[in-house]
Amino acid sequence: MSRVTLAQDYQLHYQLIEGDSNKPYLVFLHEGLGCIEMWKSFPQQLCLLTGCPGLVFDRLGYGQSSALKNVRSIHYMHQYALQELPQILATLLVDCNYILVGHSDGASISLIYAAEQPPLLKGLISVAAHVFVEPETISGIKLADVAYDAGKLCALEKYHGDKTAAIFKAWSQTWLKPEFMSWNIEYLLPSIKVPLLAIQGVDDQYGSGRQVSSIVEQAAGRSFALMIEDCGHSPHLEAPERVLTEMDDFINTICCSTTSLTHRPASL
Repeated sequence: MSRVTLAQDYQLHYQLIEGDSNKPYLVFLHEGLGCIEMWKSFPQQLCLLTGCPGLVFDRLGYGQSSALKNVRSIHYMHQYALQELPQILATLLVDCNYILVGHSDGASISLIYAAEQPPLLKGLISVAAHVFVEPETISGIKLADVAYDAGKLCALEKYHGDKTAAIFKAWSQTWLKPEFMSWNIEYLLPSIKVPLLAIQGVDDQYGSGRQVSSIVEQAAGRSFALMIEDCGHSPHLEAPERVLTEMDDFINTICCSTTSLTHRPASL
């Protein structure tokens, strides 16, 4: 694993996964309390299955990347999508085609980014994304907040170290702000033209199937929905075989239709 400096006091921790240089990179964007390590072995498994190379990274404030410097605004996902993500892609994946694989916050960030129609983006896989706030979302976050205050989420310290309290409160307090109830990115969906696979667990404690329906019905490109029974907020960890198979089929379809895949990542 390595680090890339995007600005002063702004270093991101990342990992490149080897694969076929003629295939697009799979770029993994973690959940709102996640990091590279919390993906477990899923990125490596998906890259091995598809033959695609991969990029996994910790966003600012997470894992082994630099700590947050400022109070998080309700527009933080737009900031990650439109500032940090383009920078890391331009630095590490010069002239490389790629497919985004986002989970939860990472999926919403991917959708925001895709609406900009970047030319090297060839597809998007959204896992448990939010495009608007639901009562289930707020209830789930309130329960997590109570559990954290009771010391029941101390395992997060293994992944975020001394940044754990800051990143947890940045996440929970932002989502629980009264003004965040009106947060909505559905207006961006018609601008997404790349193929899209939207996945969600039927028993997701943070949102309903309305999220997936909104995404696939409003996105402009070919869009596919996958709702997984007996599965919660992390389908890739709770039902890995099913998710790997569906993602592999989707990615192979994109690879077969893409003809101008180029270059290895920039060496730093």
